[in-house]
Amino acid sequence: MLSMLEELSIDSLGVIDAATLELGAGLNVVTGETGAGKTMVVTALNLLLGARADSGVVRERAHRARVQGTLQLDPESGVAARAGDAGADLDEGSLIVSRIVQAGGRSKASVGGAAIPVGTLAQLSADLVVIHGQSDQQLLLQPAHQRRTLDAFGGPAHKVVSDEYRRTYEALRVVVAELAQVVSRGRERAQEADLLRLGLAEIEAVRPQPGEDERVLAEESRLAHADALRRAVDEAQQALSADEPDLTPRDALGLVAAARKSLEAEREHDVRLAQLCDELAAASYALVDVAADLASYGSALDSDPQRLAWVQERRATLGALTRKYGDTIADVLEWTETAAARLLRLDDDDSLVAGLRARRDELSQRLADLGADLSDRRRALAAQLSARVTDELSELAMPDADFTVDVAGLTEPRGNGLDEVTFLFAAHTGGQPRALQRGASGGELSRVMLALEVCLAGTQPVPTMIFDEVDAGVGGKAAVEIGRRLARLARTVQVIVVTHLPQVAAFADQHYLVVKSSDGSVTTSGVTRLDDEGRRRELSRMLAGLEDSDSALAHADELVDLARLERSS
Repeated sequence: MLSMLEELSIDSLGVIDAATLELGAGLNVVTGETGAGKTMVVTALNLLLGARADSGVVRERAHRARVQGTLQLDPESGVAARAGDAGADLDEGSLIVSRIVQAGGRSKASVGGAAIPVGTLAQLSADLVVIHGQSDQQLLLQPAHQRRTLDAFGGPAHKVVSDEYRRTYEALRVVVAELAQVVSRGRERAQEADLLRLGLAEIEAVRPQPGEDERVLAEESRLAHADALRRAVDEAQQALSADEPDLTPRDALGLVAAARKSLEAEREHDVRLAQLCDELAAASYALVDVAADLASYGSALDSDPQRLAWVQERRATLGALTRKYGDTIADVLEWTETAAARLLRLDDDDSLVAGLRARRDELSQRLADLGADLSDRRRALAAQLSARVTDELSELAMPDADFTVDVAGLTEPRGNGLDEVTFLFAAHTGGQPRALQRGASGGELSRVMLALEVCLAGTQPVPTMIFDEVDAGVGGKAAVEIGRRLARLARTVQVIVVTHLPQVAAFADQHYLVVKSSDGSVTTSGVTRLDDEGRRRELSRMLAGLEDSDSALAHADELVDLARLERSS
C-alpha cells in the first residue's frame, strides 16, 4: 500500500479562511501570486509535523486556527503501530492528524481521535513527511549538517556503526570524568578514612556489648542503694517469718498457720470451709517461697564500693560513645558496621582507580577501532555521494559542475567521529573546488540541495517530500531540468512543491492555485485544484503575467507537452 498525504484541510490560518487540498500520488504543485498565501500551505504542513505553534498564524478575528491532514498508511507499518500505541484509530488505512492553535497561543494535537503531546506528533510524522525549504539551504552550509547528510546516505548499516561509536564515546567520557573525580578527591577520601579508623579504634577499645548500657545503668542503681535494699529485705523477712516465734504469732506465716489450724478441726463438716482451708494452705506455701527468695536476694546484695566505682566509670565510657556515634549502644554498633563497610570502599581506591584506568584504556581502544571503521565507511560513502550528486547536477543543467565530499581526519575524537566532512563545489570544468558556502550561488545551491535529496531518497525513503520554493534563483533551462527531476522523483514518492516557476509547475500531476480575494478591508485566500484549461491560464500568468496572452498560452502548451513527454518516457 502506498503511504501518502491524501488531504489537507486549513481553517483560519493566516490569510486562508478555509481551504481543502485533495492531494494525490506523484507531483503536486502549489502556485499563486505573491502574498496569496502559498506560505500558509507550508505552515499548515509544518504544524501537522509537530512544529512549534505561533499564535500569530491565527487569522485575524478568529479564535483559533485548525489544520487537519488525512494520511494513507500501511496498517502493518511501524508508524501505524506507534500511532496505535498512542491510542489512535486507523480507519481502513487512513489516519487523521489534527492540530489546533488557539489565538492565545496554546496548541493541541490529536492523531486518530486521540489527544497526544505535540512531541509525539513530531515523532510519528518524521518517518512519513519531510519538508525542504529555502532555510534548508543555509542549513546545508553548516559542516555538522554536511556530516549528517553523508551519514544519512549510508543508510541503516552505516547508522549501526555510527550509533555504536557515539555510545562508546559517551561511555568513555563518563569513565574519564569518574576517574578524574576519584583522583582529585583522593585527599578528602584519605581524611575521611582516617576519621573512620579513629572512630572504629575508639569503639574497639571499649568493646561495648549489645544492651550493655541498660544493664550497667541497672547495676549502678542497685549498688548505689544496696544498704536501703538490705534494710527493706530484712523488714520484709521479719514480717513474713520471725526468727524467734512467740506463743502468740505476729509474723505472716505464723498468723496464716494459726488461721489454718483453727479451720482444720472443722473442715470436714462443710465443703466450703474445706475450700477456704485449702486456699490458706496455698497462701502459706506462697509466703514460704517469697520468704526464701528474699533471703536469697538479701544474701546476694553487695555494697562493694570498688564495683560501684567500676560500674560508674563503665557507664561514663559507654556514654562517651553514644554522644559521638548513636543514641544507644545498639546505634553505636550499627555505626561500626556502616563505617567498616565505608572504610573498605575507601581503602579500595587503588583498585578502583586501576579498574577505571583499565576501563578507560579498553574504551579508548574500542573508540579508536570504531572511529577508524567509521572513517573508512565515510570515505567510501563520500566517493559514492560525490559521483551521484555530480551526475544529478549534470541532469539539472549543470553538466560541468563538480561536487566533492571531503573527509578530513581530526586530531582528537569527537562525539560524532574522527572526521570533519566538507562539501566542495566547482561550477565549471577546471574550477578549483571550494567549500559550498563560498563556491555556489543561490540558484546553484538550490540544485545541489535537490540533487542531494534525490540521492538520499534512495537510501532513506520517506513517503512524502515537500519542497518550499527550493527553486529560488533558478530560471530558464535549469528550471525545466528541476521540474523534470522532481517529476522523476515523484515516480517513487509523493512530492508536494510550492513554486513560482512555470517550468516546474508544468510537470505537475495535480496543480493547486492559491487565489486571493478582497472584500473591503478583509482579504481571504482559497485553494483551487485546476483543470487542464485552468492550468494553461495559470502557467500563462506565471510566464508573462497575463492569463489570456496568446503567446504566453502557446508557451504554456509547449511546457505541458514537454512535461507530458517526460512522464510517458
